[in-house]
Amino acid sequence: MMRSPVLLTALLCPLILCAGPLTAQSTLTPRTISADVSRVQGPHSTAPLMVVGAGRANEGLRADWQQQLAMVQEEIGFRYIRMHGLLHDDMGVYSEDRDDKPIYNFQYIDALYDALLRLKIRPFVEIAFMPAKLASGDKTVFWWKGNITPPKDPEKWAALIRALMDHWKQRYGEAEITTWYYEVWNEPDLSFFFSGTLQQYLDLYRVTALTIKAECPACRVGGPASASPYKYEEAFVKYCAENKVPVDFVSTHAYGVSQGYFDADGNAGTILDPAPDSVSGRMQHSRELLQHSALPKLELHFTEWSSAYTPTDYMHDQYHQASFILDKIKRAQPYVDSMSYWTFTDIFEENGPRATPFHGGFGLINYQGIRKPSFYAYKFLSRLGATEIVNQDSASWICKDGDRQVQALFWNYSPVVPPKPQNDQTFYRQELPPSATGSVELNLTHLTDGAYSLQLYRIGYKINDAYTTYLQIGAPAQLTPDQTRFLKEKSDGSPSEQEVITVTGGILHHSFPLRSNDVDLVILTRL
Repeated sequence: MMRSPVLLTALLCPLILCAGPLTAQSTLTPRTISADVSRVQGPHSTAPLMVVGAGRANEGLRADWQQQLAMVQEEIGFRYIRMHGLLHDDMGVYSEDRDDKPIYNFQYIDALYDALLRLKIRPFVEIAFMPAKLASGDKTVFWWKGNITPPKDPEKWAALIRALMDHWKQRYGEAEITTWYYEVWNEPDLSFFFSGTLQQYLDLYRVTALTIKAECPACRVGGPASASPYKYEEAFVKYCAENKVPVDFVSTHAYGVSQGYFDADGNAGTILDPAPDSVSGRMQHSRELLQHSALPKLELHFTEWSSAYTPTDYMHDQYHQASFILDKIKRAQPYVDSMSYWTFTDIFEENGPRATPFHGGFGLINYQGIRKPSFYAYKFLSRLGATEIVNQDSASWICKDGDRQVQALFWNYSPVVPPKPQNDQTFYRQELPPSATGSVELNLTHLTDGAYSLQLYRIGYKINDAYTTYLQIGAPAQLTPDQTRFLKEKSDGSPSEQEVITVTGGILHHSFPLRSNDVDLVILTRL
C-alpha cells in the first residue's frame, strides 16, 4: 500500500530533520564554497571512471544489455568493464571429446569482446568460474550455477588459459591485449565463491599468472579479488613476493553496510553504515597495507564497490545513492587506482530474473533503460574538467577546461539509518522526502570577465529521481510503454536552470538551493 506524503513525513520525524516548507532554507546557515580558479590543485583523478561492473558475461550477449552499455558509454564513458562467469559453461568455452581431449570454443567470448571494443570499453578480465569438465567438484553459486571448485587438472586449466591468451593475441593483437587487466577468480576468501583453501587459491593464481605471462609478458595480472578485509590481500602479496610469482596489481572489494552478509538468493537484510569512513576507510587501509608490504608499488584496484552487496537493497534506487557515491569517491580517490561501481545495469541475474522494474538492483539503469540517480552521479563526474582547482570544501569539486569552462559539483550526503526493526529492504523501499539544509554560496574569483552561460543540473528528491516518481504512480509490477516514457521524461537529466550572466572584476557569487542528499552541478561556460 502506498503511504501518503503527509503520513510518511510524520513517520520520518524521529530520523531526519522535519523542517517544514523548503522555502524556509534561507533561515539556515548557508554553506560557502570558495575557489580561485587560477590556483590549480593538479589533474583531476581518473580513478572513479576507470572501471565499471556488470553481472555475468553471458548477459552481455543480450541486445538490451549492449544498448544500455552504449548509453552509459555515450553519456559517461568508462574505460574498462568487469564481470563474472567468462569461463562458465553458458559461454561454451570448454568441453572434451570422448577421449577426454580438450575442445576450445571462444565464439561467445568473441561476440562479447567485439561488442565491448566497438563501444570503446576494454575488458577487466575476471578469470572465473570453472568449466564443469575441468572442475574438481560440483559446488555452484547463484541461479546460473557458476562452478566454484578448483581445477581437477592444473595442466588442463593452464592449457585453457594458454589457448585463450593465444586466441586473443591473434584476434586483437598483442598491443591491444596488453592494455587489459587479468584478475584471477572472484572473492576466493568466501566459501560461496571458492570451495578451496587459501593455499589452493594461491596455487591456482600461480599457475594462471605464469601461463598468462608466458603468452604475454607485458599483460597485467593480479588478484585476489577478496571480499573480506585484508587477510587474503596480505597473504597474497606475501606469497607472490616470497615465491617470485608474477603480480602487477592487488584487487579487492568494499561495500557500505554495517549489517548483512553474502546474499546468494536475495533474501538477506542489509543496513547502511553511516560512518564517514565507510568504504573509503577500507580503501585507505588497503593502500597503507600495500605501502608497508614487500611490493609497495603494486596498483590497487577495488573491482567492486557500492552501498550494499545485494541486488535487493532499495537505496540503490533512491536519490540518496547519488550523494553516497560522490561522498565515497571524494574520500577514497587518493588511495586507489580504480574503484569499479557494481554495476552499470539492473540486467543482473545472480538471483534469477527480477519481477519488477525497480527492486533494489545494483544498476545505474533499470531493466527498461530508466536512468537512476546513481547514473547521474557518474554523469556529473564525467562532466568535470581535466584540471582540478584548489578547494577546501570536502563535499565538492571545482574543475576547469582551460579558460573556457568551469564546473562546480557539490552535494549534501546525510546518511539515514533505518530505524529498528527495519532494514534497507523495507525502509528505503518507501518515499523519503528530504530535510532542508540551507543554500550553497558559490564564490569564484579570477575568472575572465565577460558573458557566461550558467547551467544548473540537479539530483535529489523528485529531481532526476525516477524511483520516487515510480512510487507516486503506484509502483506497478510491470510498466506500460507510456509509463516507461513518462518515467524517462521525468528523469531526463535536463538543466534545472539556465541563464546568461556577466562576470565583472573576475568574480562570480551565486546562491544555489541544497536539501539533504541533493547533488548540484554548475557549469559556467564563457560565451
